[in-house]
Amino acid sequence: MSDATLSAPAAPPTTAEPSLHRVMGPWLLLLFIVGDILGTGIYALTGQVAKQVGGVVWLPFLVAFVVAMITAFSYLELVTKYPRAAGAALYAHKAFGIHFVTFIVAFAVMCSGITSASTASRAFAANMSSAFGLNLSGGMGITLLGLGFMAIVAAVNFRGVGESVKANVVLTCVELTGLLIVIFIGLWAIAAGQGDVSRVMQFKPAGDGGLFWPVIAATTLAFFAMVGFEDSVNMAEETKDPTRIFPKILLTGLVITGAIYVLVSISAITLVSPEELSEGETPLLKVVAAGAPNFPIWIFGFITMFAVANSALINMLMASRLVYGMSRERVLPPALGKVHPTRRSPYLAIAFTTLLAFALISFVGEVPALGGTTALLLLCVFTIVNIAVLILRKDPVDHDHFRTPTILPVAGGLFCAFFAGPWTGRDPVQYKIAGILLGIGVLLWLVTVMVNRAAGVRPSDPSMEDIGGRGPVN
Repeated sequence: MSDATLSAPAAPPTTAEPSLHRVMGPWLLLLFIVGDILGTGIYALTGQVAKQVGGVVWLPFLVAFVVAMITAFSYLELVTKYPRAAGAALYAHKAFGIHFVTFIVAFAVMCSGITSASTASRAFAANMSSAFGLNLSGGMGITLLGLGFMAIVAAVNFRGVGESVKANVVLTCVELTGLLIVIFIGLWAIAAGQGDVSRVMQFKPAGDGGLFWPVIAATTLAFFAMVGFEDSVNMAEETKDPTRIFPKILLTGLVITGAIYVLVSISAITLVSPEELSEGETPLLKVVAAGAPNFPIWIFGFITMFAVANSALINMLMASRLVYGMSRERVLPPALGKVHPTRRSPYLAIAFTTLLAFALISFVGEVPALGGTTALLLLCVFTIVNIAVLILRKDPVDHDHFRTPTILPVAGGLFCAFFAGPWTGRDPVQYKIAGILLGIGVLLWLVTVMVNRAAGVRPSDPSMEDIGGRGPVN
């Protein structure tokens, strides 16, 4: 997201505007997708998943991968049918044509970006404290460090950041390197007879009961690790032959990340017991220390910090950009669309999203609650996207496109709705957080509606550039 994007005129774009340059081939797109999915989830939540199910920590990640894969087929049909830089809000608008539904989907995506960034902020602080021996006592020290980090993110966001796909490649390599280190250490230790491989098949639920519900509860957390695949649809206009390339590359990217997550989980549980892995907020640092005690822990800590810091910055950029876009569409107060005269950045939108992140870090704090809320919001959005696919079947287009078997969006909608429900054992605090965030959005929307009516202004149809936005990044 560049400064130039934010300095665009308030009028909706027209067909006379030039299209984006199609520079992404299959390999670059694959790296982009893998980079968007890899990140905070696996680095921060592996221990909490182990707390729910014990040694079979890999199983919830596998279930989350299957649900994400099914939903990906719905995104594939929509992105090849409408190969523009769109997003879930645009698909919902095309399917339902109701401004409030479009708004609530866009605001939910924005909120998921803030909760994801807050999760990354907390993970950054915990890993920095452990890797560099800061020994911050209690939750207050981590919270203050997380707030300081988020303030730096806001300052960078305000100054303006020019994103590029090439930079994403570098960041992807850093994130991937950290996870490959964990996998390599695990395989090396197993070959040397270290650790306990038998733990991989040991199921130890957090409470009473069988295998099913604890795995479902753990999957609601593990799903956060799959966040990011839906963001790739925003690169459609910059991809060479998206109708042909997108299906196989998106699915390949999901398979690669799913395999990495399973291997990381197996390495982790082989070297560290579920009880120890679930303590604290730096599970993979414990794995590296246990499997390779001579490995400089600060190096891995730095890699982890870099990975989650990148996720936080991209998500806060996305969130402020969506607030800015919704303000331009007259569904949020116009003040949130103001651009700073010299920095050319949406400073009030940045302040609004940063204050929400500060509140989450201060009053929620815990990584499972923040990551779980991200997954909850996105599961609701994915349910709507799966339904939109079926509704938009009656909207023909004049070019060939990918068509997913009808059973997949049906199953995807049912699965996503199921995993969003309270029967999964999801922590009730996640519903409170999501409800408060969406309630703030609805309140602002109602105020804007009244102001618009008094001024005789109607909200305009959403443009892909303004309200499609980037999706949250893991």
